[in-house]
Amino acid sequence: MESSRRNGLSGVLFSLSLLCVILDLQVDGVLGATHVEIEHHLEMGRKLLAAGQLAEALSHYHSAVEGDSKNYLTYYKRAAVFLAMGKSKSALPDLTKAIQLKPDFLAARLQRGNILLKQGSTQEAREDFEAVLQRSPDHEEAQDQLMRTNELEELQEEAHAAHHRGDYSATITVLDRVIEISPWDPESRELRAECYIRLGDPQKAIQDLTPTTRLRNDNRAAFLKLSMLHYSLGEHHESLNHIRECLKLDQDDKECFSHYKQVKKLSKQLDSAEELIQEERFQEAIEKYESVMKTEPQVPYYTNLAKARICFCLVKIKMAHEAIDICSEAHQRDPRNANVLRDRAEAYILNQDYEKAVEDYQEAREFDGDSNDIREGLERAQKLLKISRKRDYYKILGVNRSANKQEIIKAYRKLAQQWHPDNFQSEADKKEAEKRFIDIASAKEVLTDPEMRQKFDAGEDPLDPESQQGGGGGHGGQGWPFHFNPFESGGNFHFKFHYN
Repeated sequence: MESSRRNGLSGVLFSLSLLCVILDLQVDGVLGATHVEIEHHLEMGRKLLAAGQLAEALSHYHSAVEGDSKNYLTYYKRAAVFLAMGKSKSALPDLTKAIQLKPDFLAARLQRGNILLKQGSTQEAREDFEAVLQRSPDHEEAQDQLMRTNELEELQEEAHAAHHRGDYSATITVLDRVIEISPWDPESRELRAECYIRLGDPQKAIQDLTPTTRLRNDNRAAFLKLSMLHYSLGEHHESLNHIRECLKLDQDDKECFSHYKQVKKLSKQLDSAEELIQEERFQEAIEKYESVMKTEPQVPYYTNLAKARICFCLVKIKMAHEAIDICSEAHQRDPRNANVLRDRAEAYILNQDYEKAVEDYQEAREFDGDSNDIREGLERAQKLLKISRKRDYYKILGVNRSANKQEIIKAYRKLAQQWHPDNFQSEADKKEAEKRFIDIASAKEVLTDPEMRQKFDAGEDPLDPESQQGGGGGHGGQGWPFHFNPFESGGNFHFKFHYN
């Protein structure tokens, strides 16, 4: 019985051993690669690399490495492809593996040292350059790079000392040279960005921080800082993009999530307000911009923007007095904003204050001399000022420029009754009344005719022969709208006036 058990156990062990051998052979057959296949991958990788087809070349070098993990040259060649693709961090492990497989491989040592130097890792870079010089004392590139390594260390110390003293301009000057030598060092760029922020130059800080998001594997701090900088500059869409990148790295990051909620809310309000303006829903846009100021009261840019856009909307809904107040506040906050000056000029035109409108348009032109809107607006304001010194139909009827047809007719009727010549006895009073009555009738004709009113609003008097390029316009030199002057026949002419 015991013998039978032993024989059975021996049979199981033999079967397991045989199975392992078979599996080993199968694995070798699947994963292994012949020397010919490896050489084929290396040759294809070389050709594709020479042709600039880097991704395809890399694929062949991957296959070559998998086929022969003991070949130091294969790792070195794949590292060369990574470097050509700008992926220095991926090249480093391959160079290290090549050096492990062949410690006296000087080309790999030199290449790794160059990468480490560009990354700002002076101690490790020095070790590689010294290792090359130990085997090849006259190696010129290694000598030069070792000198640059020593220079970089000294500069790094100098930059940190200047920063510690609070001399941010000097720190930047030194870091300029540091970053020339080690452009892939995120720490130097972050330090220079901090100096730019302290000196009030956020745009240059953004330029330094942007590459650091790629130079570190998990640089949430840089994404957060970039988002905040863009936010402070009013670039809310860019801010939102960067803070989303932070949350992609860690969706539970508290600082990033808190800032994300703020940026998302504000960005949505701003986009919504502009959409309302595009749809000409100006009152709703005003309310939305008022919400923007409540959401972000601390950053001046957003308050300035909201005031400027509310100014624009008030002009569009022809609320002249309110527009002048808000536009003036917006101008005080941002004196060089040509659009605010343009909008306030339009508000002054609505308020029939043409001199101030001309002044605002002239100032706006100083800040934006290429704007057709400003140029045309200035010409129109100047025409209106010229006309107002002769005859302003709105002032004649005592109505605002935003008055509708019903308001204009109502004002006309009241004034026509008041200034009808039959209401006056003396010849002098009748003459004055006739003149006023003609002006009232002319104003009514122009302002109730959409085409003529549009011309007048554009700075052209449709009843003025001079404005009609030499033509009389059919109304006579005195501007009487009905082709004759009923008062010319003498003071005793009487008729019944029908108010329409």
